[in-house]
Amino acid sequence: MSIKLAFALLVLLLSPGAFAASAPSTVAQIALYQGADRENILTEGAKREGQVTFYNSHTWFRTFVKDFEKKYPFVKVAEWRNDSKNLMRRVMEEAKSGRSLVDVVETTSEAMGILRRDGMLQEYFSPEARSFPDDVKSKGKNGFHYIGDRETYIGLGFNTNLIPHAEAPKSLRDLLNPKWKGKMSIVTSSTGTRWIGNALDAMGREFVEKFAEQDVRLQNMSGAALSGLVVTGEIPLSPTIFDANVSVHRKKNAPIDWRPLEPVVTNVGYSGISAKATNPYAAMLLLDFMHSKEGQQLIMQGGLWSPRDDIGTVDQRFKKSYLDERYSLEELEIKYDQWEQLIRRLFGQRK
Repeated sequence: MSIKLAFALLVLLLSPGAFAASAPSTVAQIALYQGADRENILTEGAKREGQVTFYNSHTWFRTFVKDFEKKYPFVKVAEWRNDSKNLMRRVMEEAKSGRSLVDVVETTSEAMGILRRDGMLQEYFSPEARSFPDDVKSKGKNGFHYIGDRETYIGLGFNTNLIPHAEAPKSLRDLLNPKWKGKMSIVTSSTGTRWIGNALDAMGREFVEKFAEQDVRLQNMSGAALSGLVVTGEIPLSPTIFDANVSVHRKKNAPIDWRPLEPVVTNVGYSGISAKATNPYAAMLLLDFMHSKEGQQLIMQGGLWSPRDDIGTVDQRFKKSYLDERYSLEELEIKYDQWEQLIRRLFGQRK
């Protein structure tokens, strides 16, 4: 080999693009990349993409994405919100049509579990995952299918004009006190279903049947809507109220307060990257930001709690029940059906 040819080969090998083949390029490679240059690779890739599409199930993310865009001004977020069922349907319909738009998905456990089962989600790595408990991480072979990013708690909401703090129930067992007969309601949505499931697991069938004898009314509405009826006093108290909804009312000086009845049903929002993401670099930047301490503190400004060990759980010391994580997806589908049938049987005749 001539000296000139050897020199030319050396220059080629040392050129910036010489090792391009080893850089992450597919959605899977980008999502699972753990190299020391990971942050730089994601940032430069996101600059080229310039955008990310984010589907979620909570109104606070409209505010949250603005903070992300301030931190990463070269990425524009297209944000779309809906409930878990409609979000899941849209992701699946897009995938079947061959025109998938979504990059990052954020919604509740049941929907994320179905998306994972049907191959809609790509496993990913995030250095922030180490700060989250195993209860809120769906582990795969090489990474995580999704990681929890927000928590809300289902507990007792009560009207403070009608019920003094000292008299309000302090435990699930207290709900059986005769003085609450005819004064309580529960919602018919998944919130009520999960609360009944948790009560069955924690207290047994006898407790649930005795609770039904308290003339508890079913309300065909969301937990948020029911909290409004507690504020007006139409419903004095309900054990199916989210603490986040009560926080919103209390900021307006409404006569409502919230109390945990252990074990407290914990509703977790999860986030992951689409297996068909068209902007995977920006998607991973968004996921890292969402799970970071900074991102989680921003989420908490929306009245939500963080599952991170170093911030959210510091103030929430009550016993939590991660009901959705206790069972497999198949088991949970069966359980939900059983719980819904039980609600209809025990409470269905009450208006």
